[in-house]
Amino acid sequence: MSDLDRRNLLKLMGFGTMAATVPGLISCTTKDSKNASKVASTIASKDFYDLPMAGDARILHITDVHGQLNPVYFREPNVNLGVGDAYGRPPHVVGENFLKYMDIRPNTADSYAYTYLDFAKAAPKYGKTGGYAHIKTLLEKLRKQAGGKDKTITIDGGDLWQGSGTSLWTRGVDMVEASNIMGLDVMVGHWEFTYRENEVLSNVALFKGDFIGQNVRVKEDSLFDENYEKLVEQYDGRGLYDEDEGYAFQPYVIKVINGKRICIVGQAFPRTGNANPQEFFPDWSFGLREDDMIELVERIREEEKPDAVVLLSHNGMDVDIKMAERIPGLNAVFGGHTHDGMPKPIKVKNVAGNTCLVTNAGSNGKYVGVMDFDFTDGNVDMTYTMFPIITNMLPADKEMQAYIDQMRQTTYDENIVESRNKDRYYNPVRVGKTFEEILGEKLAIADRLLYRRGNFMGTWDQILCNALREEYGADVAMSAGVRWGVTTLKGDWITMEDVMSQCAMTYGETYMSEFTGEELLRTIESVADNLFDEDPYLQSGGDMVRLGGMDYTIEPSKPLGQRITEARLDNGEVIQKDKKYKIAGWASVNQSPKGRLMWDVVRDYIIANKGKDNVLKLPKINHPKLIGVSANPGLADYPGKVS
Repeated sequence: MSDLDRRNLLKLMGFGTMAATVPGLISCTTKDSKNASKVASTIASKDFYDLPMAGDARILHITDVHGQLNPVYFREPNVNLGVGDAYGRPPHVVGENFLKYMDIRPNTADSYAYTYLDFAKAAPKYGKTGGYAHIKTLLEKLRKQAGGKDKTITIDGGDLWQGSGTSLWTRGVDMVEASNIMGLDVMVGHWEFTYRENEVLSNVALFKGDFIGQNVRVKEDSLFDENYEKLVEQYDGRGLYDEDEGYAFQPYVIKVINGKRICIVGQAFPRTGNANPQEFFPDWSFGLREDDMIELVERIREEEKPDAVVLLSHNGMDVDIKMAERIPGLNAVFGGHTHDGMPKPIKVKNVAGNTCLVTNAGSNGKYVGVMDFDFTDGNVDMTYTMFPIITNMLPADKEMQAYIDQMRQTTYDENIVESRNKDRYYNPVRVGKTFEEILGEKLAIADRLLYRRGNFMGTWDQILCNALREEYGADVAMSAGVRWGVTTLKGDWITMEDVMSQCAMTYGETYMSEFTGEELLRTIESVADNLFDEDPYLQSGGDMVRLGGMDYTIEPSKPLGQRITEARLDNGEVIQKDKKYKIAGWASVNQSPKGRLMWDVVRDYIIANKGKDNVLKLPKINHPKLIGVSANPGLADYPGKVS
């Protein structure tokens, strides 16, 4: 494999009022509004969720729920470094810098929801966030304030069907059913494609809304394959929307809202085919397909004559900003993938001189983004508001809560599929227990705040790495820098549900391999390049690979091959290029390893290592040393060394 090919492969291991008028194009303006950043000085503020309609049509946006039907704690990052044009631009501002940029007062419900600041103190005060029953309550309220559901569109940006024990065990069906109760109208995908193709198509058939994606294509060979033809026929043509264009799913949908035609174009995660196992989707290909998007939007404008065109995207926010700059004809982008809760949109000037609003609605069901469209004299004015879903401030919708409660009483049986390996499809220990019983198991008490989100190591990541090292007697453990996984408060019980929220996926097998020191460092360098390449199109929207059992220094501003230095094992031994090391890992995108599933490895580690007082203590956190970022507004309160 050439160095260039290796680089491209390893880069994928990094698993976050202005007006302009252009002839022939609708102008895109925004209105200042007292509701643009809802700030409550007290949790008891009765009008916190009040938002009268500001126009003719309303889009309600959620994204990256990751299977979390119940409310959760989720701490926002204190490290989200921006490089190049993204330096100091949201989402790459954290803490106090974020509050100032977004005009949010400290010590409020909003500051708790949008930042890590005083999280340990604020979480018990305000309570958990998200939860589908609470989201539905807010959606119904916002629909009513808009004049009825027929004046609204509810959209989801993907990563909806994965991320919990129940979503894994039902193969995403639990989330589809819940979304139908929610009234979800349109969605795109990413982790949705990590189920088998027949399961994806079955879920799409079950979903009462539109599953769209202009950049998901049927591979040429598959277009002429009898087996794929039979698969498509089994699901009434789903999986082959347009044979001539090769679209697997419809590329866009037009919704008529209050007499106005709003076009929603779909963009699935472009790197799905590289970042996730292709064995799950052998007939589909993905990509940015920017040229196709430009041509499609132009054609939609000419032929469909919509009043507005918006992009529902799972690109990640930096990619969305670049794409919004380069694609004329878009009024707004509703983004996902990078889990950025952005209470104010980024106003982007595109190549045609028009302004496009780029938004991102966070993750784990924490937020609902609201955009109101006012169509007057051929122009469209857009007003954007984002609401945090704070459980204690919203009652649970009874219908949704009843569904969730009933679903969790499902009995785990021998038909469950947890693994790619047939001998681990289901775990006999769990057979006969309800989902609720399995997930409610108390494993140990947290000795500190356990979190995962951020560019570098989190405390939950350390548990995952420690578990891998203990399972295999490894020198170093590698865990993907994914951005999902709930937060556990200090002193709270770590449950099996917490563990599943960190690990639940369809390729959770673990493994142990041997790397030379040179191969290990090259891998780390390549992942760092994926994260800190100045071109957003060369990033994957993840964070740095988590490394347990070793420390290192990283200088993000350096070029590929020069960012990583001072790599040492926990015992102080310098990592030598020619020496071989045992490296444990999980979530391989290649051939399925034979090791135990990650959630079982983590569960057993926690139980085996808790003290007599039931407390799990973490003796060390492998925070890398950072160089050249001390003034970066995307860094605050970093627990490691910074220079």
